Amino acid sequence: MTFTDGGYLGDLNIWMSVSVVLVAVVERVMTMLFCSVRSFVKPAVDGLACTRRHTTSGTRALFTLTRRQSSSRSNDEGLQWSYLSNPGSWRLRGETLGQMVARAADLFGDREALVSVYQRIRKTFTQVHQESDQVAAGLLSLNLEPGDRIGIWGSNSYEWYLTQMAAAKAGLILVNVNPAYRAHELEYCLNKVSVKAIICDEKFKTSDYYQMLCSVAPELPTSTKGDLRSPGLPHLKTVIMKSDNQLGGTFRFKDVAEAGDSSHMKCLEQVSSKLRCDDPCSIQFTSGTTGNPKAAVLSHHMVVNNAFGVGHRALYDQKPQRICLSVPLYHCFGCVAGSILGTLFGATCTLPSPGFDPEAILNCIQQEKITSVYGTPTMFVDILTNQRKKKRDLSSLSDGIMAGAPCPQELVNFVMDELHMEKFLVIYGMTETSPVSFQCFPSDPRELRATSVGYPSDHIEVKVMDENGQVVPIGQPGELCTRGYLNFLAYWGDTEKTAEIMGSDRWLKSGDLAVLQPNGYCQIVGRIKDMIIRGGENIYPAELENFLMGHPDVTEAQVFSVPDKRMGEEVAAWIRKKQGSQMDVDTLRNWCKGKVAHYKIPRYILFKDEFPATITGKIQKFKMREITIKELDL
Repeated sequence: MTFTDGGYLGDLNIWMSVSVVLVAVVERVMTMLFCSVRSFVKPAVDGLACTRRHTTSGTRALFTLTRRQSSSRSNDEGLQWSYLSNPGSWRLRGETLGQMVARAADLFGDREALVSVYQRIRKTFTQVHQESDQVAAGLLSLNLEPGDRIGIWGSNSYEWYLTQMAAAKAGLILVNVNPAYRAHELEYCLNKVSVKAIICDEKFKTSDYYQMLCSVAPELPTSTKGDLRSPGLPHLKTVIMKSDNQLGGTFRFKDVAEAGDSSHMKCLEQVSSKLRCDDPCSIQFTSGTTGNPKAAVLSHHMVVNNAFGVGHRALYDQKPQRICLSVPLYHCFGCVAGSILGTLFGATCTLPSPGFDPEAILNCIQQEKITSVYGTPTMFVDILTNQRKKKRDLSSLSDGIMAGAPCPQELVNFVMDELHMEKFLVIYGMTETSPVSFQCFPSDPRELRATSVGYPSDHIEVKVMDENGQVVPIGQPGELCTRGYLNFLAYWGDTEKTAEIMGSDRWLKSGDLAVLQPNGYCQIVGRIKDMIIRGGENIYPAELENFLMGHPDVTEAQVFSVPDKRMGEEVAAWIRKKQGSQMDVDTLRNWCKGKVAHYKIPRYILFKDEFPATITGKIQKFKMREITIKELDL
């Protein structure tokens, strides 16, 4: 066939037109196919990626999540300034705690949600959903209304766990009261946030909660149930005791759980339907070392997403976890990264004992085939010490989380090796950040997990700034600040204190000295107020504590300042030695020489068997300082 120029071009144009049409058709078909697949797959990834199926064990959901494990870490290497934004690899969830509990019952059904070993209680997710509905209806029957504050004061128990879920469903704001508080501390907290009802243990250890309540409100024993009238606690009307005894002026918890009738259940449905994820659900008192504790207000949105972020990065959606909660539920660590995380991921939360007990924890790990253990550094020191004395079978362990205080590198290594937690993680945060803002990945090298608090959480911004509020160059210390969904709403009734920590730009100051590395990972080098200035030299206690923990005979080290007429401040260290160690002050000091700058070597070294700490395991350095000054007559 012969083509003229015009004919060839004409035919070519026809074929080109046909080709364009064919390409467009193929592209359209592929786009429709992709969108169809994406619409099916994407919700599974963003929700919890569960495929529901029944098994012989009664478990109703298994995870099939496809993830971007490393988020955006690789894009952030080579940072020059200490600022980083992590957009996240998952969508923020817009649900309340009540909706979360209902969804968990649907997804995980007959899987165990809570095991209280010492109470001999085992509850499935379905039972938790049903029983929390009953308790919520019972609370509404006591004339409590959405927005009212309800306190909970006591040890770890199923009732504490259940109340957290029930209060959220009823639209009440749960006020976590430290079980170690004495009467005057209780009075301050209840009056500060106008608590209308409180749920208490009868007794725990040396604390008689009912008697302490009576010392503040002596009218309680003779008052009508639900109608307390006391000048000492003017807002408190209802006292509910976790007790089999009928104590004057109080309801029993089990009676409240049975008090709600059909009308109260209907009221609960109406209340739940009106709740929004941005509503406040929790007030947690900070454990400040000076002045009265401040009441941080958190919303459903904050705690649900923070718990999801922790579990997502820890890969808790890859297999059903059994978590040993050795930390107190009243603390943000326990009730967010513990009970809420467990509900989101279908993990079983176990309570080995009402309070911290290393022997009970180790027995629980062995008997309940625990996969993950939570604790503060001090708690893990005691768990390790107990395990070394009496070996248990810890072969079920693979995961764990340490938080609540600076985590020495050597201790992290001991935990990974001796407790068989190869996926062990350190996390960092504060009550005001709901609480977690930094966390490592299980895939991170061991050294990175042992020497940093990790990479910024998803959906947040972080920066490190100097005393003038300017962002510092990468690798330089300064105050760590965060911004994002996780920042608390405010301190209850205290706009001035809120403004001191968080400005109108929503940047929140941590009070911690931090160093952000070029890869985005963070190291905490101490508290700003704890930094030691010795003769003009800045010394960071956390750095020195990590160094001292490198000595084979040092189990725990705490460093702080004491006054000195010549230097202004001097370095003091409390050391807990390994059992049977003969190490003395000169031996330790000589070991330091040549390994660390001379001005960092502690002038005062005291060997102690116990360190003063809060119930959550936070070391109280101000008490150490007071004791040392007195002992050494400084």
